[in-house]
Amino acid sequence: MLPLAALPFPNIDPVIVQIGPLAVHWYGVGYIVGILFAWWYAKRLVTNKSLWPDGTLPMKPEDLDDFVVWAAIGVVLGGRTGYVLFYDLPRYIARPLDIFAVWQGGMSFHGGLLGVILAMTLFSWSRGIRTWSLFDVVAAGVPVGLGLVRVANFINSELWGRPTDVPWAVEFPNGGPFSRHPSQIYEALLEGLVLFLILRLLTHSRLKLKTPRFVGGAFICGYGLSRIFVEFFREPDRQLGYLLGTNWLTMGMILSIPMVLAGIWAMVTAKPVTQPQPA
Repeated sequence: MLPLAALPFPNIDPVIVQIGPLAVHWYGVGYIVGILFAWWYAKRLVTNKSLWPDGTLPMKPEDLDDFVVWAAIGVVLGGRTGYVLFYDLPRYIARPLDIFAVWQGGMSFHGGLLGVILAMTLFSWSRGIRTWSLFDVVAAGVPVGLGLVRVANFINSELWGRPTDVPWAVEFPNGGPFSRHPSQIYEALLEGLVLFLILRLLTHSRLKLKTPRFVGGAFICGYGLSRIFVEFFREPDRQLGYLLGTNWLTMGMILSIPMVLAGIWAMVTAKPVTQPQPA
């Protein structure tokens, strides 16, 4: 039974400002602010000696200044490639030029993650930085950007949830005759706020930066669990629907299960850094 009245959609313009053909969208701002925050926050972490074994900093702040460009490229290329391969491959095979039409939307978090992991690996090798420590400090600030992008998804009235009769259901303008779960907000809270606070606890209270790959593993596992949970409330992508003949299994779940397993492996096998003892 659907509610007699649902929360009205706020109808915020997805475009913040437009000058001629140039438009600034909330979605793009979410990505930019998220990357800049993760960069600033990572620099704060790598300059706080109390968070690292024997006060030995894992890298210079200037290294992160250079890495932010690598990260941005990894997010965009990986996110777009992941969406093409995982979510709408037949369309792009039929119209390959659409791959470059990024203004039409279509980014995959899982693809973006793989792109950033590749960027971190190559960058850390080129600078002689411990790869897992770079992963840890970058991962610690990423949830803020995830939360902002999910809020932008809500503003864009996209990726909305399944029909529901909960009191906080929302009538999306393009969501058909149904009131739906605001699943974008669920994701913003879980993948954004809650995950950031958990990682903050690990870095500053539990001092897990002294145990390389634990914080990164917690991020991977935490995101995977959050995404799997929200997928039960989120409408599946129209071109894919539910998978394997079920009425609940989605591509987001399938892509997130390996993340949970990889994150658990990273946390279980992580070991504290031991500094060599003086002779």
